[in-house]
Amino acid sequence: MISFECSLAFAKKLDQEDPLRKYRKQFYIPRFKGKETIYFTGNSLGLQPITTRQYILQELEDWAKLGVEGHFHARKPWMPYHEQFARPLATIVGAREKEVVAMNQLTVNLHLLMASFYRPNKKRFKIVCEAKAFPSDQYALQSQVKLHGFDPKEALLEIAPPPGEANIDEETIYQVIRENKDSISLVLLGGVNYYSGQVFNIQKITEAAHAIGAYAGFDLAHAVGNIPLALHRWNVDFACWCSYKYLNSGPGGVAGIFIHEQHATNKKFPRMAGWWGSNKKTRFAMPDEFDPIPSAEGWQLSNAPVLSMAAHKAALDIFMQAGMKNIFEKGKLLSGFLLFLLATLPNRDALLEIITPVKEHQRGCQVSLLMRKNGKEIFKQLQENGVVADWREPNVIRIAPVPLYNTFEEVYRFYKIIEMYSR
Repeated sequence: MISFECSLAFAKKLDQEDPLRKYRKQFYIPRFKGKETIYFTGNSLGLQPITTRQYILQELEDWAKLGVEGHFHARKPWMPYHEQFARPLATIVGAREKEVVAMNQLTVNLHLLMASFYRPNKKRFKIVCEAKAFPSDQYALQSQVKLHGFDPKEALLEIAPPPGEANIDEETIYQVIRENKDSISLVLLGGVNYYSGQVFNIQKITEAAHAIGAYAGFDLAHAVGNIPLALHRWNVDFACWCSYKYLNSGPGGVAGIFIHEQHATNKKFPRMAGWWGSNKKTRFAMPDEFDPIPSAEGWQLSNAPVLSMAAHKAALDIFMQAGMKNIFEKGKLLSGFLLFLLATLPNRDALLEIITPVKEHQRGCQVSLLMRKNGKEIFKQLQENGVVADWREPNVIRIAPVPLYNTFEEVYRFYKIIEMYSR
């Protein structure tokens, strides 16, 4: 356990000892007024790996030279292109390779997975979810409930933090599940709350859902690449995520899904069918009946978006080189160092409230600051000092120092700007 110190020298010492320090040079760092920014919004859009251009250009060159033959004769043939993501994605989310596939975008995948796992009847039709989840999730949940003929006000059991607090009491989740055990069809939560940065106990929530005969699914947009995951071992039924945040795979980059092997290998498990999810051996025979691939690949609809996937490959290669254990350990250190520094602020409580849980198992990279005064002024000052942060109405600044390209010195420099307003 590291004993933090509030000094620039200590921050530089941590950077010098950082086993991941070399990876910062593998990313383009945006510049402001001629200097590198302090980019703390990897929880919104991760930075571009320097190799991304090379990876995409290779596919453009093969397309130019080969045309349709690139599906079979490109340097990385496009026909099986998506298959190369099984191993790295399985490593990142704690799965077996047959349980993951890169495809589509996040909300598209969420709808596809709900088509499989939300099959309500008159008795069991309710969904346990977060109140004020990210709008994409809210809209998806509302529309799925309506498609089945139910009223969202009755079907959605939205769990909110207690009055005056920012984080959900997990015991409330379990209590709601127990109290509605006969009417719940699905428990669908985020792995990490986008607003507060609160990490949920995915394993325990899954166990609670299964205990009443419901499925458990998770939106891992703010969890994947940020916190350790063991989806297979935790017996999660399904999950989905995007790749443009912590996974650094580009704006609107290809997303991914996890489906536990007990469902993924079951060809009779209901799903929305598409040609690309059909049996590879008979796919080009164009059979009339859909014969799904007995893995998460069986949920694919369309052929791989190769140019987007090339960017994804460039980013995931860095993750595999750096090692997930190193990434997660540094992520905890960065946010821990930031929390330590903020705790030393004079008059801190008058200036801000840290709404991200301070316990290590309840947080990832993100730290959210609820500004009690001068919030917009401080945010503008951060911008003027080259800090790229995120403002969320009405008065929250989200900061996410990420392991692959942020430094402890940057965390300290951010703290010094905040300190000017706390005296």
